[in-house]
Amino acid sequence: MIDMFEPFIPPSAHQLQDGNAISLLRRLRRHPIIVPGLIAADFPMTAPTAVVTPDKKASADQTPLLLLHGFDSSLLEFRHLFPHLTPRWLVYAVDLLGFGFTPHPPSVMVEPGAIRQHLYHTWKTLIDRPITLLGASLGGAVAIDFALTHPDCVERLILIDSIGFSGSFPLGKWLSSPLLDWGADWLRFRKVTTYRALEALPFISPDQQDLVLCASLHQEMPGWKRAVMSFTRSGGYSDLAGRISEVKQPTLILWGDDDQTLGIQDARKFESAISRSHLVWIKGADHAPHMSHPAMVAREILSWR
Repeated sequence: MIDMFEPFIPPSAHQLQDGNAISLLRRLRRHPIIVPGLIAADFPMTAPTAVVTPDKKASADQTPLLLLHGFDSSLLEFRHLFPHLTPRWLVYAVDLLGFGFTPHPPSVMVEPGAIRQHLYHTWKTLIDRPITLLGASLGGAVAIDFALTHPDCVERLILIDSIGFSGSFPLGKWLSSPLLDWGADWLRFRKVTTYRALEALPFISPDQQDLVLCASLHQEMPGWKRAVMSFTRSGGYSDLAGRISEVKQPTLILWGDDDQTLGIQDARKFESAISRSHLVWIKGADHAPHMSHPAMVAREILSWR
């Protein structure tokens, strides 16, 4: 039988029953993105980058939409949002350097500068035209940083419960290696334990099992733990808050009104700091409304166009 997924995708993906997840993984490919400056100023390296590209060609007046996932996650978090957007958008989704199914080069520190450099060359290689950039949680911080550094590349921003004012890792650079190692092991342990517990319960729905499997599949990738430790040690986007007011692009802020991770105060901070912003509350949603309320999120994105 011909394997439905690319060889780099962990075998446990075959346990998925979620049609949207299966569809997205079937389209997932690694593109060889040449990125200079990650190791040495004049030494380019090739980063095999996990990307889902549109299944149709762009028209001259279409602005591509690029989706950026959150921390310890992958583009699979957009599996339910994707089908709502693709009929009217030219949609790309990328796994950030060292995250998801894009491997971590051992000699490269996973930090904002490297993530930005890798994202720029991914954009340049695959898109090379102004985009609407959507970032969820950590992906929001990546999107803001990218838009500030490469303003000509980004026409508009969409931030979903974004990190920026809080939620980063300022103390990460001071943590010892054993503590970072323990923290990464805990991220993996809690998801694996949850999945095994769900498997053992006969009354648990396949949807709930798929939810945990989609959230943990990337953790089976070689180098996942090393990448998480590297990013945490970098301090993440702890210096971004003072720069958010410099964002000039029109920005749609979508925020779950029951966000238990960042709370709801940061939503107002983004609205106040970004002069051309529009805040929309996603009623009844938590920190990931694009997962729990994809139709509502899509409706706001499409109407904002």
